[in-house]
Parts: sequence; C-alpha cells; structure tokens
Amino acid sequence: MSQPDQDREGPTPPRLPDDQTIRTFNVNLKPFLVGWSGAAFVLILLLLAGLWTSYYTVGAESEGVVLRFGRFLKTVEPGLHFKLPFGIDAVTVLPTRRQLKLEFGFTTPGYLTNPIQSSEDPDEEKSMVTGDLNAALVEWVVQYRIEDPRQYLFDVRNPAETLRDLSEAAMREVIGDRTVDELITIGRQDIEVEALARMQELSKRYQLGIRVDQVQLKNVNPPSQVQASFNEVNKAQQDRENVINIANGEYNKVIPKAKGQADQMIRGAEGYRFKRVNEAEGDVAAFTAVLQQYVKAPEITRVRLYLETMGEILPQTGQKIIVDDFMKQLLPILPLSNKQGEGRPQ
Repeated sequence: MSQPDQDREGPTPPRLPDDQTIRTFNVNLKPFLVGWSGAAFVLILLLLAGLWTSYYTVGAESEGVVLRFGRFLKTVEPGLHFKLPFGIDAVTVLPTRRQLKLEFGFTTPGYLTNPIQSSEDPDEEKSMVTGDLNAALVEWVVQYRIEDPRQYLFDVRNPAETLRDLSEAAMREVIGDRTVDELITIGRQDIEVEALARMQELSKRYQLGIRVDQVQLKNVNPPSQVQASFNEVNKAQQDRENVINIANGEYNKVIPKAKGQADQMIRGAEGYRFKRVNEAEGDVAAFTAVLQQYVKAPEITRVRLYLETMGEILPQTGQKIIVDDFMKQLLPILPLSNKQGEGRPQ
C-alpha cells in the first residue's frame, strides 16, 4: 500500500512526551508544590493552635480572671468559656469558693490546698516570747478565702506570702501582750479571737482581697528545757480546778437543800401564824357575840355560861365527893359519861 493510502485510513495518534520533557516539567513544578504544601501545613497548625487556645474551663470551686493584653477584663463563673486565642486573652483561675489555710510552725504532709504552706524554718517561726518574758513554742493555723480576685492579683505582689507575714506579726503581737500561763491554759480562746480581729484589720488595710475566717491555736508548749517544770505547774493548776469543781458540786448540793428546808420552815411558820390569828379572831368574834347577849340579858347569859361550862367539865371529873361547910352530909357526884358502865361507883 502506498503512502497516500495510509493517510486516508485515519488521523495520526498523538505523540507521547518523552522522558526528558517529563523531567523538565517536574523540575519546574516542584518549587510551586513545595511552597503550597508548606503554607497549608502552617495554616493547619495555626488553625489548630487557635482552636486549642480559644476555650478554657473554670472549676466548680473557682473563678476565672480574664486578662486582655495583660489588662484586667472581667471575672467569669465556673464552666466552659471562650476567649481570644494566641495569647490575646489570658485566664488565671483562683479557688475563690474553697477555704485555704496556712500552717505555722508545722506542716501537714500531702496537704496541697495552698502552694505556700510552711516557712523555711518552722522552729524559728513558732518560737515566741510572752509578755512576762517567757519563751513558748506556738503552732497555729490560719483559714482564709480569696474574696476579691482582682485585688488578690493586682493590688499586692505575692498576697499569700504577705498574708503569711502579717499573720505571724499579728500573732507575735498578741502573744507578746499575754502571760505564759494565759497562753498555755485559760487564755487560748481570747488569743484566737484577738489575733483573728488583728489579721482581718491588716488584710483589709493592705487590700489583699482575702478574708480571714478563723485562727486556731494548735500545740502550745514551753521550750524543751523547762517542759517538765511546766507540766508540773499545769498538773497543779488542773488539780486546783478539780478541787474547785468538787467544792462547787458540794455547794450546789447542800445549799439548795438548806434553802428548801428554810423555805419549808418559813411557810410552816406562816401557816401556823395564819392559824393562830384566825383562831384568835374567831374567839374574839365569839366573845363579842356572847358579850352582846350578856348586855341584853346578863342573868340568863350567866346561867347559860355556867351550865355550858359545867357540862364540859363534869364528864371529865370521874367519881368525886364534894365537901361543903354548909352541908350536913357527904354528897357523892356520879360521873357523867355517854358510855354505858363508865363512871359508876364501885
């Protein structure tokens, strides 16, 4: 078949690029692909970082303080919240609804409520001098709450450390005005109340944003060199209090009983007085009535009184014999009695 016949059979198929052309194309496209993939990777990272830093959670016992470019913006309640990412908004979570405590002179192992728990030298912290120039080892606890988050973060640098320092200063001031006997025995409650009032005043003056709720004395002991002597004094004071309590018990037992007996006797005397007065008034009334009758009829009244008197006396006389100078014979008087057979002559 000739060449013209071949051209009439159909179109000529396309020619595939050779290997050199493909390599040239790949070399020209590679910088573009590499640049696009790097930009996409950076965008994805930025998107993920923005999503990761755009939300936060505040616990149930806390409040969140939101800062925008380092400046106070607002406080938020517990729950899930959103903020501007990439560090534009920063959130500080404070445990405002939880009671915190500071320990002085000792440390409770594993207690992590407050990051500032104890001083570097607890022995020095608890060593104090009382008002009568005696040494004592005092351990105490201060319980407080964060009342104003804004003041707590911005008005005072290191508010927890400041609270620790002013608590120690207030306690030393209060104990310096008391004797060692008051500190160890009867004055503990008064010291706690006075120290609490002093700490509340100082925290308000320094604008710590903290409310001190309670001050509690724990172990109060004299130095180890005089521990035995103080124990003896303590025991003597306890024995004294015990004897006083026993005496008060006896007093409360005897005195009310004596008072009751005295009151009973007084009431009995008053009753007897009322009885005698009423009897006397009755006798007076009876005598007055008889006198009135006597005035009206003297002879009849005299005879009636004589007969009534003899009627009361004669039944009690028994067997009697009356001897009269004018009588010529003995006159026996038979006893008058209501009972049969009584008073008859033998």
